[in-house]
Amino acid sequence: MKQQDQRALLNKTIVITRAEGQASEAKKQLISYGAKVLDLPALIIGPPKTWKSLDEAIQEINNFHWIIFSSSNGVNALEKRLNLIGKTLSNDLDNLKIAAVGKKTAQSLEKIGAKVDFIPPNFIADSLINNFPVSGIGLNILLPRVESGGRTLLSEAFQKAGARVIEVAAYESSCPEKIPQETKKAIDCGNIDAILFSSAKTSEHTAKLLLESYGENWLEKLNNVKIISIGPQTSLACKKHFGRIDNEANPHNLEGLISACISSNL
Repeated sequence: MKQQDQRALLNKTIVITRAEGQASEAKKQLISYGAKVLDLPALIIGPPKTWKSLDEAIQEINNFHWIIFSSSNGVNALEKRLNLIGKTLSNDLDNLKIAAVGKKTAQSLEKIGAKVDFIPPNFIADSLINNFPVSGIGLNILLPRVESGGRTLLSEAFQKAGARVIEVAAYESSCPEKIPQETKKAIDCGNIDAILFSSAKTSEHTAKLLLESYGENWLEKLNNVKIISIGPQTSLACKKHFGRIDNEANPHNLEGLISACISSNL
């Protein structure tokens, strides 16, 4: 970001909807541009209903050619389950290769010392499929993913390409019970300039929380609020739940989301 933009969000109030415990970097960057940042954590990340499928996959992990991670949550869950049997993603995978959708996912892998063999040029699943470095024919691929509500695009595409794909529930994401008090007060007073969405589920859950708080006319609370999305699938969800988006990140990562916020003429 150019130096002249350093106070680009001065006196603006931005709501971030990342999962509980995962908003610190977004908050830090927004504050550096002068914004007041409020939390509306629209996801709670927890374990799946059962670890059975993931643990079974771990038992045969060296029979896979690739693991493809689409989120840091999948990385963290698989690493913890490996640790329970004295293994780690960093050095116990023989010839297994790792792909990561997105910079943050790759950073989570690098943080634990795991080698990332492929990151797509654009941080979305479609880009991974279109740029994957080898043919899918004959590959065994492991996809640790959210238990419910995630896209099946990766699995379907690689199966069509001739790969054997095993999808396993590594974590679950649920909706919090309520909007934090400080954030709700700002919404009540019409003091919000923008809401940033980093996934389809954060938009879905935010809409649910607003409906529960304000009733059937809840959308009126967002009349003067910019809706900003991190990428195409999140934008589709925002259009479904809010009827619009005002800007979309490009590239589809945190830096792109911050830039989209700054360029939205708040």
